[in-house]
Amino acid sequence: MHFAISLLRDLVAIDSRNPSLTPGAPGEGAIAAHLHDVCRRHGLDAALEEAAPGRPNLVAVVEGRARGRTLVFCGHTDTVGVSGMRDPFAPVEREGRLYGRGAQDMKGGLAACVGAAVQIAAEGLPRGRLVVAAVADEEHASLGAEAFVRGWRADGAVVAEPTDLQIGIAHKGFAFLEVETLGVAAHGSRPAEGRDAILRMGRVLGVLEELDRALQAGPRHPRLGPASLHASTIRGGTEWSVYPAHCLLQLERRTLPGEPPDRPLGEVESLLAALRERDPDFEGRARQVFGRDPWEIDERAELPQMLASACRSAGLPTTFTGMSFWTDAQILGRAGMPAVLFGPGGAGLHGVEEYVRIDDVLACQQVLTTLARTFLT
Repeated sequence: MHFAISLLRDLVAIDSRNPSLTPGAPGEGAIAAHLHDVCRRHGLDAALEEAAPGRPNLVAVVEGRARGRTLVFCGHTDTVGVSGMRDPFAPVEREGRLYGRGAQDMKGGLAACVGAAVQIAAEGLPRGRLVVAAVADEEHASLGAEAFVRGWRADGAVVAEPTDLQIGIAHKGFAFLEVETLGVAAHGSRPAEGRDAILRMGRVLGVLEELDRALQAGPRHPRLGPASLHASTIRGGTEWSVYPAHCLLQLERRTLPGEPPDRPLGEVESLLAALRERDPDFEGRARQVFGRDPWEIDERAELPQMLASACRSAGLPTTFTGMSFWTDAQILGRAGMPAVLFGPGGAGLHGVEEYVRIDDVLACQQVLTTLARTFLT
């Protein structure tokens, strides 16, 4: 069995669910330790670097014989939960696919990164430095990528998220917002004394739906399409015969390159202000809980063009694309590392049946190996 596929099977068999998403989940310790041992056995200088208590990054290095540029291959080790899956950690190969939680997102890409580094180490690197960063917590707050960029610098980075072997040069950002409406608790038989916070949230939902329509009909990014928002969760009220004094809505706003970071919150605050103008008794407020900026790199830049050349040498098309999901490429790029996305294809991200295409993993390794040779020349 090919090294990268054998490694992929091992990685899928390790439960690395993110404990911030699934309380009690084991996190990234076991998978980072396994990668550490694999890299050390194959001649890489490997170390575990703690991103958060009990949640390490694995950083492995191939040093060239002479000083030169640094290239990073990056992938995350955590996965989402496994609700509804029958055997999430039992890797199964069928019809050219490998099934299991994390197979596509993104243990397939990670196996290709390590496979490429092992191949480069075996051949010898004339100059420069190749770094494999297997980082924790991408599925939640990217603590791993944030910790990595505090200690490392590089001249280029490839994040091996699943791109169907296309070259990802942009992705959207996001903002998590909360909207709260306030009422007055009272017995359900006394409407003069009560004020319904849930019905008032209905007004908010109406204007948010109008905003989403406007966003989706508005300016479109050539690779990412329009911005958008959706209501994620809502809760309020205490019992049948009580006017609810409080209602809380959580929503997500997806953002495009070029949008000001404060725009999502400003949009919602403007809508709440308009509702207050129409009804002085309306009480509502908004806050941004968390957010990440979008990311984009010019396809004419050196790294995307070198990656395109490596794809051509492997007989692959050179398609530049944008990804709908957010990735750690934004954090690497913000830290001054030009970053691209490139990884194997499959299906079932975060779903009950997830798989990666085995041939894509091997092709990804081949392209990454070629890129490392040329970029670090």
